[in-house]
Amino acid sequence: MYISCLATDYDGTLAHEGIVDDATAEALVAFRRSGRKLLLVTGRELPDLIRVLPRIDLFDRVVAENGALLFDPATKKETPLGPEPSPELVESLRKKDVRPLSVGRSIIATWEPNENLVLDAIREHGLELQIVFNKGAVMVLPPGVNKASGLKAALEDLGLSAHNVVSVGDAENDHAFLQASGYAVAVANALPTIKDEADLVISSARGAGVVELIEAVIKDDVDAFHARETHNSVEVGVNAEGRPILIRPHGGSALICGPSGGGKSTVATAWLERIVEGGYQVCVFDPEGDYAEFRSAVVFGDAKAAPQPAEFVKLLERPDDSFVINMLAVPFEDRPALLSDFISAIANLRAKIGRPHWVLMDEAHHLVPAERDVGATASLESLPRLFS
Repeated sequence: MYISCLATDYDGTLAHEGIVDDATAEALVAFRRSGRKLLLVTGRELPDLIRVLPRIDLFDRVVAENGALLFDPATKKETPLGPEPSPELVESLRKKDVRPLSVGRSIIATWEPNENLVLDAIREHGLELQIVFNKGAVMVLPPGVNKASGLKAALEDLGLSAHNVVSVGDAENDHAFLQASGYAVAVANALPTIKDEADLVISSARGAGVVELIEAVIKDDVDAFHARETHNSVEVGVNAEGRPILIRPHGGSALICGPSGGGKSTVATAWLERIVEGGYQVCVFDPEGDYAEFRSAVVFGDAKAAPQPAEFVKLLERPDDSFVINMLAVPFEDRPALLSDFISAIANLRAKIGRPHWVLMDEAHHLVPAERDVGATASLESLPRLFS
């Protein structure tokens, strides 16, 4: 499994006129039963959302107030992601007779054409705030707070990578979190600008479109987006014709070969740097200690202490960290068996959360010799790999 999470907007995407129909709710249940996570990312304030959405418990996390509030439906814990609204600003808006006017934990909301009155009040108080529009709604938020920042906080809370997330939306305030996700999807009723930037435009509108998306992901996982084969790819060089050589963290492997001392590790390191710069998680199996100084990863094991799979897997749950498995302290004849233990653990984790995105096996003949027990490394077939 590569797509491990669905993040969806509410109004105009999941819901029609504020209501989620039964078919859409059933699809959400099926998505969670597939072992994936569900996030709701909305501009609504939490009390209003709970009022219109009785099944808020279907979601693992809710990002409300357009990114300013994180809510865990299971524990009812609310985590503000922005400062409280300025009381002076709120009072000024009331004196200007701005109606309707809603004040949340961090958001101030009204409707067009009140944006000029809101802007005047912000200027009068010398505040650094932003105005976000959404289909006639006017939302005032702290700088840097939007659906993308809220999504980031939710993913950190769940230990997930944005690369493994598919997001779906329909309107202006969805741009940020759609672009912050691995794959962006627009429902049929979405604005043209949302459709233009989407990796996939669903043929159905609103809830029916979300159902269509969920069915496609459950059935085909990342292959539901096969039309965008270069999406999320990493450029690692050019071919003889000068065209970019791209690799993806799913659906393939790469072999770096050449004579001893020919620069294989140098090429592999350069590739790894580009992959890590792209925000992907990498795991390097290093039998000779060549990556002990790899600055973009945490080194696990050294010349005296062999790495232990159980401890490593717990560390691997941190999506922002890449790791080097230094096997220098492991006897040559024991390395294939230890690799098998690591690969089994990694394959199990990848089946749940889609990570690590890439696995590099340096000096592959040490780790997967021709005379190995093929069954012991069968899990390799499920992982995207670099061999050198």
